[in-house]
Amino acid sequence: MAGIISRLQRETPSPAANTTEPAVVRWSLITVALLFLGLVVFLPLASVFYEALHKGVGLYFKALAEPDALSAIRLTLLTAAIAVPLNLVFGLAASWAIAKFEFRGKQLLTTLIDLPFAVSPVVSGLIYVLLFGAQGWFGPWLQAHDVKILFAVPGIVLATTFVTFPFVARELIPLMQAQGNDEEESALVLGATGWQTFWRVTLPNVKWGLFYGVILCNARAMGEFGAVAVVSGRIRGLTNTMPLHVEILYNEFNSVAAFSMASLLAVLALATLVLKNLIEWRARRVQAEAERSAAQQVQS
Repeated sequence: MAGIISRLQRETPSPAANTTEPAVVRWSLITVALLFLGLVVFLPLASVFYEALHKGVGLYFKALAEPDALSAIRLTLLTAAIAVPLNLVFGLAASWAIAKFEFRGKQLLTTLIDLPFAVSPVVSGLIYVLLFGAQGWFGPWLQAHDVKILFAVPGIVLATTFVTFPFVARELIPLMQAQGNDEEESALVLGATGWQTFWRVTLPNVKWGLFYGVILCNARAMGEFGAVAVVSGRIRGLTNTMPLHVEILYNEFNSVAAFSMASLLAVLALATLVLKNLIEWRARRVQAEAERSAAQQVQS
């Protein structure tokens, strides 16, 4: 058996062997890709940090320490801290139902999950204005009971949750569908309950995809602008998130403060990207170790 496996490994062509393009073509494509990334990504990103820091580090930290800036940072983190766990619970439930069960309306649910991808964030914010505005469906009742949704934290959280809720579900649905139901069915046959099957079989199998979806959801929640701009009222120091605060400072020609806040958003985005790559690397490493262990068992 070991001889057959080693022979197959020798006969299997490597990815490099399947590449027939000349070296000049490959390097030309790489150069074009790097130039495009430099012009579209790295150059604008470098200009943001330059504009934020070129007048001194002192002014940079002073801009971030202003009360309005601190309020925007706190509100952004609070919104993400509420919206991301809500989307985590929804994404797990929706993906589990869609991937593991057959029920009437399954296709409709899958389509509705993709709705925020198709609808403009501004339109998403207007939906909440229609529902909870003073002239909206629930506006009179909310005013009568002194409940504030729009121009307050609840409206910002609702709009952010709506815009970001597909991310976790869309990462988990294809992953769960590819894994199938064999392991869950085996656990049920062996006497496990539904919750035990979920916690000990389903969840460990999708944990890396779950982490990846949560990271993307968190990045979008902190950077959301359009929907939040509609429902927040842009009240300085109260309902301004970090993206909205950047816009206000830029419109006031306070470039140092605006780019300082923008650079903080960029740092958060870069940290998210690094964390995503670490998770992908860890997932590939775990998969490679599992494949290597399986190959050793076959050889033995």
